[in-house]
Parts: sequence; structure tokens; C-alpha cells
Amino acid sequence: MVTDVLERFSPATQDWFRASFVAPTAAQAGAWDAISSGDHTLVVAPTGSGKTLSAFLWALDRLAAEPPPEEPLRRCRVLYISPMKALAVDVERNLRSPLVGIGHAAARSGQPQPDVSVAVRSGDTPAGERRAFARRPSDV
Repeated sequence: MVTDVLERFSPATQDWFRASFVAPTAAQAGAWDAISSGDHTLVVAPTGSGKTLSAFLWALDRLAAEPPPEEPLRRCRVLYISPMKALAVDVERNLRSPLVGIGHAAARSGQPQPDVSVAVRSGDTPAGERRAFARRPSDV
């Protein structure tokens, strides 16, 4: 099942994951099976089981595999609402690593590097950044 689940991702995401991890955790394999099948998914697992990656990798893979919309205001296609600013910042940091890795894997195999942007918007975001985000939102 693990191999089957990874094969549902784009080649660059598969390459990055296999180079970074021994295998998906049970939480990841179950989540990706459900998510890639189009099912609504709730991941309940202990700390350190890869929940963040299980929740976001499919979305990052789809964003990386498809060109961004031409209309800038339609660019934001994944929205994460955090109960705490610190958690949102932590999730943002945890998303950047796979994106960089997927980009490197794509480049090594001669595929186009994905153009996926991530941003955090909170009550502390300066007005200028809010205006910029309103004109050209990030993908996530």
C-alpha cells in the first residue's frame, strides 16, 4: 500500500519523499490514500507522526504539478486557518522544506521547477503586506 500511495504523487514529489524519508508513516499513508481518492479526511495521530505533511503534501503536489492560474486573484488555492499565530508560522516553515525539496528533485530530473508561494497573514501583518497580498495572494 505504501508504494501505491507514493505513486499517486508527481515524480518530483515521489523523488523528494523517497530521498528524505524511509517510508510514509501509517498516518501519512492512510491520509494520502483517502485524500488522493477525493475523500474528506481527518487525521488523528500522535505528535511526530507526520500529520502536517500528511495534510499538506497532496495539496503541495497538486499546486506544484499544475501551472498557477493566470488571474492573480485566483492564485490562493489552499487556505490554512490556524488557532494560533505561532502554529501558523511553524506550519509555514514546515511547508517550505518540501517545496524546496520538490523543486530540487524536479530540476535534477529535468522537469520544470514548481512556482508555489506560501504566506502567513495575521492580525500583526503590516498594512502594506496586506495590500500586496490582496493584489497577488500566495498559493497557500
